[in-house]
Amino acid sequence: MTVTDLKQSYSDSPKPKINWARIEEAENFANTVKLFRQGKYDEDSFRRYRLQHGAYGTRMTNDYAMVRIKLPAGEIYPNQIEKISQLSEQFSIGSAHFSTRENIQLHWVILEDVSEILRGLAEVGLTSREACGNSVRNVMCSPLSGVCPDEEFDSTPYALATARFFLRNPMSQNLPRKFKFNFTCCEKHGMVRMVDVGLIPQTRELDGSIQKGFKIFLGGGLGNRSFVGHQLEEFTPEEDLLYTSIAVLRIFDRLGDRKNMARNRMRYLVNDMGWDKFQNLVLKERAIVRATQSVVTSLEVDHTPSVIKRPIKISDESGSPSPDGYTRWLKTNTLKQKQSPYHSVFITLEAGDITSNQLSELATIIREFSSEGHARAGFVQNIALRYVHEDDLPRLYSKLLTVGLAKSGALTMAAPIGCSGTTSCNLALTNSHRLAKEIQRKFLELKLDQDDDLRDSSIKISGCPNSCGQHGIATIGFFGGGGRVGKEMFPNYQMSLGGRSDGETMLGVTCHRIPAKRVIPVILKIIELFKQNKKSDDTLKEWIHRIVNGKEDSEIKSVLDMRKVLDQLTIPPTKEDDPDFYNDFGSDSSYHTKTGKGECAA
Repeated sequence: MTVTDLKQSYSDSPKPKINWARIEEAENFANTVKLFRQGKYDEDSFRRYRLQHGAYGTRMTNDYAMVRIKLPAGEIYPNQIEKISQLSEQFSIGSAHFSTRENIQLHWVILEDVSEILRGLAEVGLTSREACGNSVRNVMCSPLSGVCPDEEFDSTPYALATARFFLRNPMSQNLPRKFKFNFTCCEKHGMVRMVDVGLIPQTRELDGSIQKGFKIFLGGGLGNRSFVGHQLEEFTPEEDLLYTSIAVLRIFDRLGDRKNMARNRMRYLVNDMGWDKFQNLVLKERAIVRATQSVVTSLEVDHTPSVIKRPIKISDESGSPSPDGYTRWLKTNTLKQKQSPYHSVFITLEAGDITSNQLSELATIIREFSSEGHARAGFVQNIALRYVHEDDLPRLYSKLLTVGLAKSGALTMAAPIGCSGTTSCNLALTNSHRLAKEIQRKFLELKLDQDDDLRDSSIKISGCPNSCGQHGIATIGFFGGGGRVGKEMFPNYQMSLGGRSDGETMLGVTCHRIPAKRVIPVILKIIELFKQNKKSDDTLKEWIHRIVNGKEDSEIKSVLDMRKVLDQLTIPPTKEDDPDFYNDFGSDSSYHTKTGKGECAA
């Protein structure tokens, strides 16, 4: 990045470098919906077509869809945010949802209106093409890539080039199942071992010069059964990035299990084949790809540096006292960039939700405060504004306060992840979405976001075992199910401990089944036990890591010890004593487990 003292006006704010859209896809979608309604397009074929264009089925109905908008590398520009705000107001529910996979989702869209959304997205260079279905999904990249003090180089251009290469590419239109790439900046700020292909930028010295490359991990992934990925080789030169990606994709296309939907992700292929055999196959296939496609196939990486221009100040508030809550927000929502005096600011959302009005205001805020002129989505349902000058931070906080986007705790345990759950998903068993919001509100009320011992821990919640909420890599993770007392059912969660996605990536260890209405008391009890048993410099994440690995020497030495302490909190009361216990969050009716047909592999 080239940093300059030039000021920019709104009229010359940056526009997207890449147009991901094709306007004709909107018209084609509208015509296909008409044929489907007329009975001229069978349901299974229409489902595949709909998913290929990013329209996912909505809970218990065929008349509505969720439109998933891809943000390659997480990049989103103010004019795009304004358009999504308009589309949300016109065709959705007046709000949008930031997912854990750098997508924006518009829920409860009438099927006939999907084409109107596609048309609007195309006007600003966005697409939902291949955001669902059996293809290469959105190519993710850490929102700190390019500004992280610990990175070797910025992987963003490589993520964008990879996304452009595979979008609408014939080789990735009919895979056995969805396929995911994840680029990051360093070990701390990504989840590269938990996707099909994860990449960390690396450098090495070769013949007196510095060579760029990647540490590549293959075969990881979260789901009903999760696996941690394996490192392909010590160092993969950047010129081998595309050849490696094509080789892995071709092997999965040939050998992936197309018959068994429950086992057709690449992680199952790697597990069944064995890592050594799969690794050897990839290296051989890459040699073939390099020899046969090197002349005609290349990754078009744009290394043009972005010009950083500090925006013009709208008003001068120099000398004004910091607004209430500013210090708390500054500590829990901002990080210093390697480019001094700039900061990256993370805007906290409740389980990823943002209203159309807040989106509109966000576009203005980006123009007014981000010196690179756009925002980045990340892996934890929030939004990052980068290149915010440190002198502008108090004014930015004041602006966020006025639009309800100034909640603290974005980079702490007080910002849980919650998938959409029973609010829209066919497979969900519990309202994980609402539970995440309840936990966030309680943690902020108790000011736990300010506790340094909890800062690097995480809470992640899925409404079913399929891991959309990433519960398997959480310090404290939950996935939904149902419990029963006699004839009465109640919402229940399976709790795991000790998951993480950094350099010591591991899946959480199952601990206990926790009734939904006892989840918050159980989390608070775990924190209490930690405070009683911690070493002087411990964090909750480190303490739980020792417990699940059998290396703790306090009162709580094992997961079994933790389970015994929590037993009393999990005993269901009678319905007469506590009728609310038998209702899920956000519902005043009796709980029941009802699911529809999932579309993860349709």
